[in-house]
Amino acid sequence: MSPTQLLSTSISSSSSAFLAAPIAFKARNQNVSIASKTPSICTCAAAPQEQKTVYKTQVSRNANIAKLQAGYLFPEVARRRNAHMLKYPDAKVISLGIGDTTEPIPEVITSAIAKRAEALSTLEGYSGYGPEQGEKPLRTAIASTFYSGLGIEEDDIFVSDGAKCDISRLQMVFGANVTMAVQDPSYPAYVDSSVIMGQTGQFQKDVEKYGKIEYMRCTPENGFFPDLSKVSRTDIIFFCSPNNPTGSAATREQLTRLVQFAKDNGSIIVYDSAYAMYMSDDNPRSIFEIPGAKEVALETSSFSKYAGFTGVRLGWTVVPKQLLYSDGFPIAKDFNRVVCTSFNGASNICQAGGRACLSPEGLKAMSEVIGFYKENTNIIMDTFNSLGFNVYGGKNAPYVWVHFPGQSSWDVFSEILEKTHVVTTPGSGFGPGGEGFVRVSAFGHRENVLEACRRFKQLYN
Repeated sequence: MSPTQLLSTSISSSSSAFLAAPIAFKARNQNVSIASKTPSICTCAAAPQEQKTVYKTQVSRNANIAKLQAGYLFPEVARRRNAHMLKYPDAKVISLGIGDTTEPIPEVITSAIAKRAEALSTLEGYSGYGPEQGEKPLRTAIASTFYSGLGIEEDDIFVSDGAKCDISRLQMVFGANVTMAVQDPSYPAYVDSSVIMGQTGQFQKDVEKYGKIEYMRCTPENGFFPDLSKVSRTDIIFFCSPNNPTGSAATREQLTRLVQFAKDNGSIIVYDSAYAMYMSDDNPRSIFEIPGAKEVALETSSFSKYAGFTGVRLGWTVVPKQLLYSDGFPIAKDFNRVVCTSFNGASNICQAGGRACLSPEGLKAMSEVIGFYKENTNIIMDTFNSLGFNVYGGKNAPYVWVHFPGQSSWDVFSEILEKTHVVTTPGSGFGPGGEGFVRVSAFGHRENVLEACRRFKQLYN
Protein backbone atom coordinates (compact mmCIF):
# COMPACT_ATOMS: atom_id res chain seq x y z
CA MET A 1 0.00 0.00 0.00
CA SER A 2 1.38 3.41 -0.98
CA PRO A 3 1.81 6.17 1.62
CA THR A 4 -1.05 8.17 0.12
CA GLN A 5 -3.29 5.11 0.20
CA LEU A 6 -2.27 4.56 3.81
CA LEU A 7 -3.32 8.11 4.58
CA SER A 8 -6.65 7.72 2.80
CA THR A 9 -7.54 4.45 4.51
CA SER A 10 -6.22 5.38 7.93
CA ILE A 11 -8.24 8.58 8.05
CA SER A 12 -11.81 7.73 7.24
CA SER A 13 -12.92 10.40 9.04
CA SER A 14 -3.00 29.12 7.96
CA SER A 15 -8.03 38.88 10.73
CA SER A 16 -7.19 41.95 12.07
CA ALA A 17 -9.08 43.31 9.11
CA PHE A 18 -12.30 41.91 10.42
CA LEU A 19 -12.11 42.23 14.20
CA ALA A 20 -14.86 43.84 16.18
CA ALA A 21 -14.66 47.58 16.55
CA PRO A 22 -11.37 48.46 18.23
CA ILE A 23 -11.51 49.35 21.89
CA ALA A 24 -11.59 53.11 22.40
CA PHE A 25 -9.08 54.49 24.83
CA LYS A 26 -9.57 57.79 26.63
CA ALA A 27 -6.37 59.75 26.11
CA ARG A 28 -5.14 62.62 28.24
CA ASN A 29 -4.55 65.99 26.66
CA GLN A 30 -0.90 66.50 25.83
CA ASN A 31 1.09 69.62 25.10
CA VAL A 32 3.55 68.67 22.39
CA SER A 33 6.19 70.81 20.69
CA ILE A 34 7.88 69.28 17.66
CA ALA A 35 10.99 70.58 15.92
CA SER A 36 10.66 70.65 12.17
CA LYS A 37 14.24 69.88 11.09
CA THR A 38 15.83 68.07 14.00
CA PRO A 39 14.98 64.87 15.94
CA SER A 40 11.83 65.61 17.92
CA ILE A 41 11.68 66.05 21.68
CA CYS A 42 8.22 65.97 23.23
CA THR A 43 7.35 67.10 26.74
CA CYS A 44 4.25 65.22 27.84
CA ALA A 45 2.16 66.30 30.81
CA ALA A 46 1.54 62.85 32.34
CA ALA A 47 0.76 64.41 35.71
CA PRO A 48 1.00 67.96 37.11
CA GLN A 49 3.97 67.10 39.29
CA GLU A 50 5.86 64.96 36.75
CA GLN A 51 7.34 65.58 33.32
CA LYS A 52 8.61 62.97 30.86
CA THR A 53 10.83 63.55 27.85
CA VAL A 54 10.09 61.32 24.86
CA TYR A 55 12.44 61.05 21.90
CA LYS A 56 10.97 60.44 18.45
CA THR A 57 12.81 59.66 15.23
CA GLN A 58 11.98 61.36 11.92
CA VAL A 59 11.03 58.03 10.28
CA SER A 60 7.42 57.81 9.20
CA ARG A 61 5.37 54.76 10.07
CA ASN A 62 4.66 52.27 7.27
CA ALA A 63 1.30 53.53 6.05
CA ASN A 64 0.27 50.04 4.95
CA ILE A 65 0.70 48.57 8.43
CA ALA A 66 -1.23 51.55 9.76
CA LYS A 67 -4.23 50.34 7.70
CA LEU A 68 -4.55 47.18 9.79
CA GLN A 69 -7.52 47.12 12.11
CA ALA A 70 -7.03 46.43 15.85
CA GLY A 71 -4.82 43.40 16.51
CA TYR A 72 -4.33 40.18 14.59
CA LEU A 73 -7.28 37.88 15.34
CA PHE A 74 -5.64 35.17 17.42
CA PRO A 75 -3.58 37.44 19.70
CA GLU A 76 -6.78 39.41 20.30
CA VAL A 77 -8.60 36.22 21.29
CA ALA A 78 -5.69 35.38 23.60
CA ARG A 79 -5.81 38.88 25.11
CA ARG A 80 -9.49 38.48 25.93
CA ARG A 81 -8.85 35.00 27.30
CA ASN A 82 -6.13 36.32 29.60
CA ALA A 83 -8.38 39.14 30.81
CA HIS A 84 -11.09 36.59 31.56
CA MET A 85 -8.64 34.48 33.57
CA LEU A 86 -7.70 37.51 35.65
CA LYS A 87 -11.38 38.16 36.27
CA TYR A 88 -12.05 34.52 37.20
CA PRO A 89 -8.76 33.19 38.63
CA ASP A 90 -10.37 30.00 39.96
CA ALA A 91 -12.19 29.06 36.76
CA LYS A 92 -11.01 26.19 34.60
CA VAL A 93 -10.76 27.89 31.24
CA ILE A 94 -10.85 25.53 28.24
CA SER A 95 -9.41 26.77 24.96
CA LEU A 96 -11.10 25.59 21.76
CA GLY A 97 -10.21 28.81 19.98
CA ILE A 98 -6.83 29.05 18.27
CA GLY A 99 -6.08 25.99 16.18
CA ASP A 100 -3.12 24.82 18.23
CA THR A 101 -2.48 21.10 18.59
CA THR A 102 -2.44 19.59 22.07
CA GLU A 103 -1.48 15.91 21.78
CA PRO A 104 2.19 14.83 22.09
CA ILE A 105 4.26 14.37 18.96
CA PRO A 106 4.62 10.61 18.29
CA GLU A 107 7.82 9.11 19.66
CA VAL A 108 8.95 7.78 16.29
CA ILE A 109 9.20 11.42 15.20
CA THR A 110 10.70 12.95 18.35
CA SER A 111 13.35 10.23 18.51
CA ALA A 112 14.53 11.19 15.02
CA ILE A 113 14.66 14.83 16.08
CA ALA A 114 16.63 13.93 19.22
CA LYS A 115 19.04 11.73 17.27
CA ARG A 116 19.76 14.53 14.79
CA ALA A 117 20.25 17.01 17.63
CA GLU A 118 22.60 14.66 19.47
CA ALA A 119 24.63 14.12 16.30
CA LEU A 120 25.36 17.84 16.13
CA SER A 121 27.63 17.40 19.14
CA THR A 122 29.98 15.18 17.11
CA LEU A 123 32.40 16.01 14.33
CA GLU A 124 30.84 13.39 12.11
CA GLY A 125 27.26 14.50 12.70
CA TYR A 126 27.67 18.26 12.74
CA SER A 127 26.24 20.33 9.89
CA GLY A 128 25.90 24.08 9.48
CA TYR A 129 23.98 25.94 6.82
CA GLY A 130 21.93 23.66 4.63
CA PRO A 131 20.24 24.35 1.31
CA GLU A 132 17.74 27.20 1.65
CA GLN A 133 15.27 25.10 -0.33
CA GLY A 134 15.49 22.21 2.12
CA GLU A 135 17.46 19.00 2.34
CA LYS A 136 17.06 16.79 -0.72
CA PRO A 137 15.92 13.63 1.14
CA LEU A 138 13.02 15.51 2.72
CA ARG A 139 12.03 17.22 -0.52
CA THR A 140 12.09 13.84 -2.24
CA ALA A 141 9.97 12.28 0.51
CA ILE A 142 7.39 15.09 0.30
CA ALA A 143 7.15 14.69 -3.49
CA SER A 144 6.71 10.92 -3.34
CA THR A 145 4.28 10.95 -0.40
CA PHE A 146 1.90 13.77 -1.31
CA TYR A 147 2.38 14.29 -5.06
CA SER A 148 3.10 10.82 -6.49
CA GLY A 149 1.93 10.60 -10.08
CA LEU A 150 1.06 14.30 -10.24
CA GLY A 151 4.16 15.48 -12.11
CA ILE A 152 5.62 17.29 -9.10
CA GLU A 153 9.34 16.73 -8.66
CA GLU A 154 11.70 17.17 -5.73
CA ASP A 155 13.11 20.45 -7.06
CA ASP A 156 9.59 21.95 -7.28
CA ILE A 157 9.40 21.80 -3.48
CA PHE A 158 10.70 24.43 -1.06
CA VAL A 159 10.90 23.36 2.59
CA SER A 160 10.20 26.13 5.08
CA ASP A 161 9.38 27.01 8.67
CA GLY A 162 5.65 26.81 8.00
CA ALA A 163 2.90 27.70 5.54
CA LYS A 164 2.10 30.99 7.28
CA CYS A 165 5.68 32.18 6.75
CA ASP A 166 5.57 31.13 3.11
CA ILE A 167 2.38 33.13 2.56
CA SER A 168 4.30 36.29 3.42
CA ARG A 169 7.26 35.26 1.25
CA LEU A 170 4.89 34.70 -1.65
CA GLN A 171 3.49 38.19 -1.12
CA MET A 172 7.05 39.51 -1.39
CA VAL A 173 7.37 37.69 -4.71
CA PHE A 174 4.14 39.13 -6.10
CA GLY A 175 4.77 42.67 -4.86
CA ALA A 176 2.50 45.62 -4.24
CA ASN A 177 0.95 46.00 -7.68
CA VAL A 178 -1.04 42.77 -7.93
CA THR A 179 -4.74 42.40 -7.17
CA MET A 180 -5.98 39.57 -5.00
CA ALA A 181 -9.09 37.57 -4.18
CA VAL A 182 -9.79 35.63 -1.02
CA GLN A 183 -12.51 33.32 0.23
CA ASP A 184 -14.83 35.06 2.66
CA PRO A 185 -14.46 33.84 5.36
CA SER A 186 -10.82 32.73 5.30
CA TYR A 187 -7.59 32.50 7.27
CA PRO A 188 -6.67 36.09 8.26
CA ALA A 189 -3.02 35.91 7.16
CA TYR A 190 -3.96 36.17 3.48
CA VAL A 191 -5.65 39.53 3.90
CA ASP A 192 -3.26 40.96 6.49
CA SER A 193 -0.17 40.15 4.43
CA SER A 194 -1.84 41.73 1.40
CA VAL A 195 -2.53 44.89 3.40
CA ILE A 196 1.05 45.09 4.66
CA MET A 197 2.39 44.70 1.11
CA GLY A 198 0.32 47.67 -0.05
CA GLN A 199 -1.97 45.72 -2.38
CA THR A 200 -5.16 47.08 -0.83
CA GLY A 201 -7.06 50.27 -0.25
CA GLN A 202 -8.23 51.54 3.11
CA PHE A 203 -10.45 49.55 5.43
CA GLN A 204 -14.11 50.32 4.77
CA LYS A 205 -15.87 50.12 8.11
CA ASP A 206 -19.38 50.19 6.68
CA VAL A 207 -18.83 46.85 4.90
CA GLU A 208 -15.96 45.52 7.03
CA LYS A 209 -13.75 45.10 3.96
CA TYR A 210 -10.54 46.49 2.49
CA GLY A 211 -10.68 48.29 -0.80
CA LYS A 212 -9.20 46.53 -3.85
CA ILE A 213 -9.65 43.01 -2.40
CA GLU A 214 -12.14 40.71 -4.11
CA TYR A 215 -14.06 38.90 -1.34
CA MET A 216 -15.42 35.60 -2.68
CA ARG A 217 -18.43 34.98 -0.44
CA CYS A 218 -18.72 31.40 0.84
CA THR A 219 -21.99 30.55 2.57
CA PRO A 220 -24.08 27.49 3.48
CA GLU A 221 -26.32 28.40 0.53
CA ASN A 222 -23.51 28.00 -2.03
CA GLY A 223 -21.87 25.06 -0.23
CA PHE A 224 -19.04 27.34 0.89
CA PHE A 225 -17.73 27.51 -2.68
CA PRO A 226 -17.90 30.96 -4.32
CA ASP A 227 -20.10 31.74 -7.29
CA LEU A 228 -17.26 32.37 -9.76
CA SER A 229 -19.63 34.06 -12.22
CA LYS A 230 -19.83 36.94 -9.72
CA VAL A 231 -16.09 37.10 -8.96
CA SER A 232 -14.07 39.82 -10.66
CA ARG A 233 -10.75 39.02 -12.29
CA THR A 234 -7.69 39.33 -9.99
CA ASP A 235 -4.03 38.44 -10.35
CA ILE A 236 -3.87 36.22 -7.26
CA ILE A 237 -6.55 33.93 -5.79
CA PHE A 238 -6.03 32.58 -2.27
CA PHE A 239 -7.93 29.35 -1.75
CA CYS A 240 -7.84 26.94 1.19
CA SER A 241 -9.32 23.41 1.13
CA PRO A 242 -10.28 21.97 3.52
CA ASN A 243 -11.10 25.48 4.55
CA ASN A 244 -10.13 27.29 7.71
CA PRO A 245 -12.49 28.33 9.33
CA THR A 246 -15.57 26.72 7.74
CA GLY A 247 -14.16 23.19 7.55
CA SER A 248 -15.61 22.74 4.06
CA ALA A 249 -13.71 20.88 1.34
CA ALA A 250 -13.96 21.63 -2.36
CA THR A 251 -14.98 18.81 -4.67
CA ARG A 252 -13.07 17.75 -7.76
CA GLU A 253 -15.69 19.40 -9.97
CA GLN A 254 -15.46 22.67 -8.00
CA LEU A 255 -11.66 22.77 -8.15
CA THR A 256 -11.81 22.01 -11.88
CA ARG A 257 -13.99 25.11 -12.26
CA LEU A 258 -11.56 27.14 -10.15
CA VAL A 259 -8.58 26.10 -12.28
CA GLN A 260 -10.46 26.92 -15.47
CA PHE A 261 -11.50 30.28 -13.99
CA ALA A 262 -7.83 31.05 -13.27
CA LYS A 263 -6.81 30.04 -16.79
CA ASP A 264 -9.53 32.16 -18.38
CA ASN A 265 -8.35 35.17 -16.37
CA GLY A 266 -4.60 34.54 -16.41
CA SER A 267 -4.60 34.37 -12.60
CA ILE A 268 -2.45 32.47 -10.10
CA ILE A 269 -4.03 30.30 -7.40
CA VAL A 270 -2.24 30.12 -4.04
CA TYR A 271 -3.68 26.86 -2.74
CA ASP A 272 -3.42 26.17 0.99
CA SER A 273 -3.64 22.43 1.69
CA ALA A 274 -2.61 22.55 5.36
CA TYR A 275 -5.54 20.30 6.39
CA ALA A 276 -5.51 17.84 3.47
CA MET A 277 -4.78 14.83 5.68
CA TYR A 278 -8.06 15.46 7.53
CA MET A 279 -10.03 14.76 4.36
CA SER A 280 -12.62 12.01 4.67
CA ASP A 281 -14.48 12.55 1.40
CA ASP A 282 -13.09 11.56 -1.97
CA ASN A 283 -12.10 15.15 -2.68
CA PRO A 284 -8.72 16.25 -4.05
CA ARG A 285 -6.00 16.57 -1.43
CA SER A 286 -3.86 18.66 -3.76
CA ILE A 287 -4.73 21.23 -6.41
CA PHE A 288 -2.33 19.38 -8.70
CA GLU A 289 -4.82 16.52 -8.97
CA ILE A 290 -6.71 18.84 -11.32
CA PRO A 291 -5.49 18.75 -14.95
CA GLY A 292 -3.78 21.97 -15.96
CA ALA A 293 -3.32 23.21 -12.40
CA LYS A 294 0.48 23.28 -12.63
CA GLU A 295 0.15 26.13 -15.15
CA VAL A 296 -1.91 28.36 -12.83
CA ALA A 297 -1.33 27.25 -9.24
CA LEU A 298 1.17 26.77 -6.48
CA GLU A 299 0.53 24.99 -3.19
CA THR A 300 1.59 25.56 0.40
CA SER A 301 1.29 23.06 3.23
CA SER A 302 2.58 22.21 6.68
CA PHE A 303 3.40 19.55 9.25
CA SER A 304 1.79 21.69 11.98
CA LYS A 305 -1.64 20.04 12.14
CA TYR A 306 -0.44 16.62 10.96
CA ALA A 307 2.37 15.93 13.41
CA GLY A 308 1.89 18.54 16.12
CA PHE A 309 4.63 20.75 14.67
CA THR A 310 2.91 24.05 15.56
CA GLY A 311 5.91 24.89 17.76
CA VAL A 312 8.52 22.87 15.87
CA ARG A 313 7.81 24.80 12.62
CA LEU A 314 8.13 22.90 9.36
CA GLY A 315 6.21 23.21 6.10
CA TRP A 316 6.67 23.43 2.36
CA THR A 317 5.54 25.21 -0.79
CA VAL A 318 5.31 23.68 -4.26
CA VAL A 319 6.02 25.97 -7.20
CA PRO A 320 5.81 24.01 -10.48
CA LYS A 321 8.20 24.78 -13.31
CA GLN A 322 5.21 25.28 -15.60
CA LEU A 323 3.97 28.28 -13.61
CA LEU A 324 5.10 31.36 -15.54
CA TYR A 325 4.69 35.13 -15.45
CA SER A 326 3.14 36.95 -18.39
CA ASP A 327 6.62 37.41 -19.88
CA GLY A 328 7.40 33.69 -19.61
CA PHE A 329 9.76 33.98 -16.63
CA PRO A 330 9.39 31.07 -14.14
CA ILE A 331 7.81 32.10 -10.85
CA ALA A 332 9.86 29.42 -9.07
CA LYS A 333 13.04 31.34 -9.84
CA ASP A 334 11.74 34.48 -8.15
CA PHE A 335 10.47 32.50 -5.17
CA ASN A 336 13.87 30.85 -4.90
CA ARG A 337 15.51 34.29 -4.89
CA VAL A 338 13.23 35.54 -2.12
CA VAL A 339 13.83 32.39 -0.08
CA CYS A 340 17.60 32.69 -0.46
CA THR A 341 17.47 36.37 0.46
CA SER A 342 15.17 36.25 3.48
CA PHE A 343 15.58 32.73 4.83
CA ASN A 344 18.48 30.43 5.72
CA GLY A 345 16.48 27.23 5.45
CA ALA A 346 14.44 25.22 7.92
CA SER A 347 16.19 23.85 11.00
CA ASN A 348 18.12 20.70 10.15
CA ILE A 349 16.81 19.17 13.38
CA CYS A 350 13.21 19.85 12.35
CA GLN A 351 13.85 18.43 8.88
CA ALA A 352 14.97 15.18 10.48
CA GLY A 353 11.59 15.11 12.18
CA GLY A 354 9.89 15.77 8.85
CA ARG A 355 11.61 12.78 7.27
CA ALA A 356 10.48 10.63 10.20
CA CYS A 357 6.91 11.85 9.69
CA LEU A 358 6.98 10.48 6.15
CA SER A 359 8.36 7.06 7.05
CA PRO A 360 5.79 4.23 7.15
CA GLU A 361 5.84 4.31 10.96
CA GLY A 362 5.55 8.10 11.00
CA LEU A 363 2.63 8.15 8.58
CA LYS A 364 0.79 5.61 10.70
CA ALA A 365 1.47 7.61 13.88
CA MET A 366 0.29 10.86 12.29
CA SER A 367 -2.86 9.18 11.06
CA GLU A 368 -3.64 8.00 14.58
CA VAL A 369 -3.24 11.51 16.03
CA ILE A 370 -5.39 12.99 13.26
CA GLY A 371 -7.99 10.31 13.94
CA PHE A 372 -8.04 11.37 17.60
CA TYR A 373 -8.76 14.99 16.67
CA LYS A 374 -11.45 13.88 14.24
CA GLU A 375 -13.16 12.01 17.08
CA ASN A 376 -13.09 15.27 19.04
CA THR A 377 -14.71 16.95 16.05
CA ASN A 378 -17.52 14.40 16.02
CA ILE A 379 -18.17 14.98 19.73
CA ILE A 380 -18.43 18.75 19.21
CA MET A 381 -20.64 18.41 16.13
CA ASP A 382 -22.97 15.96 17.86
CA THR A 383 -23.28 18.36 20.79
CA PHE A 384 -24.29 21.40 18.74
CA ASN A 385 -26.54 19.32 16.48
CA SER A 386 -28.34 17.99 19.55
CA LEU A 387 -28.90 21.57 20.69
CA GLY A 388 -30.59 22.47 17.40
CA PHE A 389 -27.85 24.56 15.83
CA ASN A 390 -26.95 24.56 12.15
CA VAL A 391 -23.44 23.11 12.17
CA TYR A 392 -20.94 22.93 9.30
CA GLY A 393 -17.44 21.59 8.73
CA GLY A 394 -16.02 18.90 10.94
CA LYS A 395 -16.04 15.99 8.50
CA ASN A 396 -12.97 17.07 6.54
CA ALA A 397 -11.29 19.45 8.98
CA PRO A 398 -10.61 19.89 12.70
CA TYR A 399 -12.99 22.85 12.90
CA VAL A 400 -16.71 23.10 13.59
CA TRP A 401 -18.52 26.16 12.16
CA VAL A 402 -21.61 26.94 14.24
CA HIS A 403 -24.29 29.38 13.08
CA PHE A 404 -25.83 31.93 15.45
CA PRO A 405 -28.10 33.83 13.04
CA GLY A 406 -28.76 37.46 13.79
CA GLN A 407 -26.11 37.64 16.49
CA SER A 408 -22.72 39.33 16.58
CA SER A 409 -19.88 36.81 16.51
CA TRP A 410 -17.95 38.72 19.15
CA ASP A 411 -21.06 38.88 21.35
CA VAL A 412 -21.49 35.11 21.09
CA PHE A 413 -17.78 34.63 21.80
CA SER A 414 -18.09 36.82 24.90
CA GLU A 415 -21.24 35.10 26.14
CA ILE A 416 -19.71 31.63 25.78
CA LEU A 417 -16.52 32.74 27.51
CA GLU A 418 -18.36 34.52 30.32
CA LYS A 419 -20.89 31.77 31.02
CA THR A 420 -18.93 28.59 30.24
CA HIS A 421 -15.26 29.63 30.53
CA VAL A 422 -14.68 28.12 27.06
CA VAL A 423 -12.66 30.01 24.44
CA THR A 424 -13.92 29.84 20.85
CA THR A 425 -13.14 32.07 17.84
CA PRO A 426 -15.60 34.68 16.50
CA GLY A 427 -16.42 34.06 12.86
CA SER A 428 -16.23 37.74 11.91
CA GLY A 429 -12.51 37.57 12.64
CA PHE A 430 -12.20 35.57 9.42
CA GLY A 431 -14.01 38.10 7.25
CA PRO A 432 -17.42 39.78 6.94
CA GLY A 433 -18.83 36.48 5.65
CA GLY A 434 -18.10 34.95 9.05
CA GLU A 435 -20.43 37.26 10.95
CA GLY A 436 -23.00 35.27 12.90
CA PHE A 437 -20.75 32.20 13.17
CA VAL A 438 -18.35 30.87 15.77
CA ARG A 439 -15.48 28.46 15.06
CA VAL A 440 -14.89 25.71 17.59
CA SER A 441 -11.55 23.91 17.34
CA ALA A 442 -11.23 20.16 17.88
CA PHE A 443 -7.65 20.53 19.05
CA GLY A 444 -7.88 19.68 22.73
CA HIS A 445 -7.43 16.93 25.28
CA ARG A 446 -10.41 14.58 25.28
CA GLU A 447 -11.45 15.37 28.83
CA ASN A 448 -11.45 19.10 28.01
CA VAL A 449 -13.54 18.59 24.89
CA LEU A 450 -16.08 16.51 26.81
CA GLU A 451 -16.22 19.08 29.62
CA ALA A 452 -16.61 21.96 27.15
CA CYS A 453 -19.50 20.15 25.47
CA ARG A 454 -21.14 19.54 28.85
CA ARG A 455 -20.95 23.29 29.49
CA PHE A 456 -22.37 24.09 26.04
CA LYS A 457 -25.36 21.89 26.82
CA GLN A 458 -25.89 23.63 30.16
CA LEU A 459 -25.82 27.04 28.44
CA TYR A 460 -28.05 26.29 25.46
CA ASN A 461 -30.45 23.60 26.67
